[in-house]
Amino acid sequence: MKIKVSLVSYLNAIPFLYGIKNSKIQEEIELHLDIPSDCAKKLIYNEVDLGLVPVAIIPQLKEHYIISDYCIGAQGKVNSVLLVSDVPLNEIKEVLLDYQSKTSVNLVKVLAKNLWKINPIWKDSKEGFENNIEGNVAGVIIGDRTFHLPKKFKYQYDLAEEWQKLTGLPFTFACWVANKKLPAEFVYELNKTFQKGVSNKEDSISLGEGRGVESESLLNYLNNDIDYILDETKIKSIDLFLKYLAKI
Repeated sequence: MKIKVSLVSYLNAIPFLYGIKNSKIQEEIELHLDIPSDCAKKLIYNEVDLGLVPVAIIPQLKEHYIISDYCIGAQGKVNSVLLVSDVPLNEIKEVLLDYQSKTSVNLVKVLAKNLWKINPIWKDSKEGFENNIEGNVAGVIIGDRTFHLPKKFKYQYDLAEEWQKLTGLPFTFACWVANKKLPAEFVYELNKTFQKGVSNKEDSISLGEGRGVESESLLNYLNNDIDYILDETKIKSIDLFLKYLAKI
């Protein structure tokens, strides 16, 4: 039986997709491409066995196994997870929360409480919410849509950069999590697959064609904004974030 895998459909995950498409492991899996919030739901409800999931959902899993040395992380600015606004932080009255997100909408609440010292009204959003960001209403926007914002906002706060201001640590948005023990040989091959993808970012950008981002800009984003290595500092960051999250 094939192992069911949910992979984020955003541009930041195309090195993982490239690795899968260019390895034998694609024959062993049933691959789903999903927005982050759907990756999370599928793993929580056992619709998949493994997912590149928002770290915020880890406490919701009955059991979990972080199985890869790779993740979606950032050292400082990530440029694709933003709080955007027409007014400065202290004038924001309401924040629209990106419906595609799990980790980022929780991160903004952690930052509001612990760094910015503001207490806005939080509102869940639906498709097209970006057009309702105006005046004292700010919004969290993540992923590919940050490359094509509907207008130029006066204030943009990069949430990964703000987290680093608060903690001195990089941020981990998503990591590879299984909801059950997977065969050791599969995990080993999967890690090799991701290594191949991350090591060939220039080749992987062909999978991002047709999404309105120039190849040079996309390669710069993958090379300089996204940090794919799940090292000790990022694991420490996950633990700290989950502690903050438990208090909001």
